[in-house]
Amino acid sequence: MFGYHGKLLWVNLNERKIEVRGLDDAVLEKYVGAAGLCARTLYDETTADTDPLGPENVLVAFTGPFTDTRVPSSSRHHVMARSPLTGILGESDVGGSWGVHFKRTGYDGIAVIGRADSPVYLWIHDNGVEIRDARSIWGQDTYASAKWLKSETNEKASAAVIGPAGEQLVKFASISHIGTIVRSAGRTGMGAVMGSKNLKAMVAHGTQPTPLARGEELETDVKGVIPHVKKVTEAFGQFGTAGGVDNYEKLGNFPIQNWRGSRWPGAGKISGAAMHDTILAGRTACLKCPIACGRHIKITEGPYAPLDCEGPEYETVGTMGGECLVEDLEAICMANDLCNRYGLDTMSTGSTIAFAMEAYENGIISKKDTDGIELTWGNAEALVEMVHKIAKREGIGELMGEGSRKMAEGLGQNAIELAVTVKGLEPSAHDPRRFWGQALSYATAARGACHNASWAHAYELALSMEEIGIPEPFPSYQMEGLAEFVAKMQNYQCANDALVICRFTQVGKAVTATNLVEWLNMITGRDIDMETFMTTGDRIFNLKRLYNTRLGISRKDDFLPPRFMTLNRQDPELTNQLPPIGQMLADYYAYRQWSESGIPSPETLSRLGLETD
Repeated sequence: MFGYHGKLLWVNLNERKIEVRGLDDAVLEKYVGAAGLCARTLYDETTADTDPLGPENVLVAFTGPFTDTRVPSSSRHHVMARSPLTGILGESDVGGSWGVHFKRTGYDGIAVIGRADSPVYLWIHDNGVEIRDARSIWGQDTYASAKWLKSETNEKASAAVIGPAGEQLVKFASISHIGTIVRSAGRTGMGAVMGSKNLKAMVAHGTQPTPLARGEELETDVKGVIPHVKKVTEAFGQFGTAGGVDNYEKLGNFPIQNWRGSRWPGAGKISGAAMHDTILAGRTACLKCPIACGRHIKITEGPYAPLDCEGPEYETVGTMGGECLVEDLEAICMANDLCNRYGLDTMSTGSTIAFAMEAYENGIISKKDTDGIELTWGNAEALVEMVHKIAKREGIGELMGEGSRKMAEGLGQNAIELAVTVKGLEPSAHDPRRFWGQALSYATAARGACHNASWAHAYELALSMEEIGIPEPFPSYQMEGLAEFVAKMQNYQCANDALVICRFTQVGKAVTATNLVEWLNMITGRDIDMETFMTTGDRIFNLKRLYNTRLGISRKDDFLPPRFMTLNRQDPELTNQLPPIGQMLADYYAYRQWSESGIPSPETLSRLGLETD
């Protein structure tokens, strides 16, 4: 099939063995790419007994048919493994340039199993794959490591590299992807999986093009769309994703004080507009992306100077700023840069620090536990210091490195009441009490409290997509039709993650569902319609659910934390309402044709062709 190389690179670090496995056209048609092929591989290669940090866990990364094409904002890939943070399906979608460089080496995906005897890195290039010694950079941060790795391989290469946090098996360690910019596979601890394998990095550089069925037609069609993409997303380019901070705080969607606050005037001090007017030095973009939402910031004076690096995006500002009540933008920038260097998920890091601040406020932990640091709300210095401690597993950072749920369990008392997670994953910076579609999606998403699983909040706020049956924004607190709306959005995003393409192309219908189907056909030579496309997303979503139900996930786990169920935000200007999650789940399971306990029915599996998989 066009759009693929038809090859999966399989690396066994125990045996130092490298092989190439073919990808059957029937499998490619069924799962398309990226998230779909990752889920298929993870389901097939692991069991309920797989230890997330054991050599038997498989770390799998796949590109999609859109990767390394003219399609805008498609220089992405997907990473998946059993998560050491949650114990269930772990996944992260990432941009930058690594996916393109990797695909140009002649492979569509890579799977790594086993554990090397000593630190190693993989060098993947046109002429083959090598397992090389990485002992000299073990312990170094991601920036220094990437610099060394490029000097040893190719200066134009892109490195997927872990820092000290991954080496120390911090449960929410990330993988920094460093080419000319930095982009992270942040969520669910994929960096810790690499660390458990003694795998410091995967470095890729290739020159092999991917064959396309109708490449000239694709190029012409995409050229006609690019001006519209730039126009409707220009606010992202100007202010970055953090440009939404002010409006989201006004709407009651911005996280405040470990999700217990209602309003916070400090939000304006850390917004994208504030960044633009003070420390912004330029924009950064993933390869071939016309949106350029990334921030390049410079700080030349003060306690965090000099700082010249990638700036924080919305989720980081929300978790490290709003959740911790830190209104020092430069401190947040410093903490963000440290996370990139250490290899830490900024969302889980900020959320865990916010949880620790509330535990400190309640006397569950003390200055003795924090080595004298006053872990008080709004303490910018404490925010930065805790990032160091978590990454190094130093002092209280040893417990914090387990994530807020396991930290709460370790602390005992009533600490679990303060931990805000779903299935062990700290939420994105979007409040499910403001957007009920987001509430239902948090509860049912495969990896936990993930806004990207459906992007429902955006479609409740402003977006629509007629081709998939969402002709207008969905009313935020409407129960009728909610289950169908959320399921459709989850299916659509799964299909997007198989292609793979950035969510931001959906803003202002920059790229429509019709565009996606037509481009997929131009690339692959297939002739699918919208129904087939959406069924693919449905199949991938249900396969992820099957993986989790095999691990014991059911209705008992599809719930929101106490704070989202019992404590509503109070302010005359806010409309937030506590989500009736019980009825939501009943409606959702019925629409999905799952059992009352949340297990996909035989009829659903048969409809999706999963009954024999």
